[in-house]
Amino acid sequence: MLENFNMNFNLRVFINPSEESWVESPAKDVVRIPFEREAAESGHTTSLVRYLPGTSFRKHSHPLGEEIFVLEGIFSDEEGNYPAGTYIRNAPGTSHAPFSKEGCLLLVKLNQFNPMDGLKVRIDTKNGDWRQGHGNLKVFPLHTYGTENTALVKWPAHEVFLPHTHFGGEEIFVIQGTFMDDHGNYPIHSWLRSPHMSQHHPRVEDETIIFVKTGHLIKE
Repeated sequence: MLENFNMNFNLRVFINPSEESWVESPAKDVVRIPFEREAAESGHTTSLVRYLPGTSFRKHSHPLGEEIFVLEGIFSDEEGNYPAGTYIRNAPGTSHAPFSKEGCLLLVKLNQFNPMDGLKVRIDTKNGDWRQGHGNLKVFPLHTYGTENTALVKWPAHEVFLPHTHFGGEEIFVIQGTFMDDHGNYPIHSWLRSPHMSQHHPRVEDETIIFVKTGHLIKE
């Protein structure tokens, strides 16, 4: 039985994968670094996942959905091939048999959707349009449901943002560069989760891109 890992949403959590060890998954040649994991087999999970070249995974379903961002290589399933920069949402109850011919690196979030959030999403962020955000930030919206918002945010070099508070919390994964705030520095592929009504004063020194979810960390 897996133990609950980082499942207290009232706590601030930071993981730098360069300081962690890869662990085996149920599929041969698929390894992962867990960021948060619920003990139940079909529980809430967020991980950095690596498929070695030529790897396939048995067909499986996710009761409360699956969310993927492709970081490196090409991820595939029965419906198509998804190169680096692709954002994927598979609705609750759907199933697939994923594989990767050349290998890939993924951010994967499992079983975290509202049961009514059944929208299927495939977005190629390498060929989409960025929108103007606050200050000099650029934003690429990915998905919104209720209070939950998911987007990529591009920070130009030397950008400093206003101190602010996140209702419903904030989750950040660093895709490029180093994200910083008054609590610390977060290099590429770092994962940071901050609780409901948490505050920080973010900034960057080099151009940085982050995957951001807000408004989803109020748990009963």
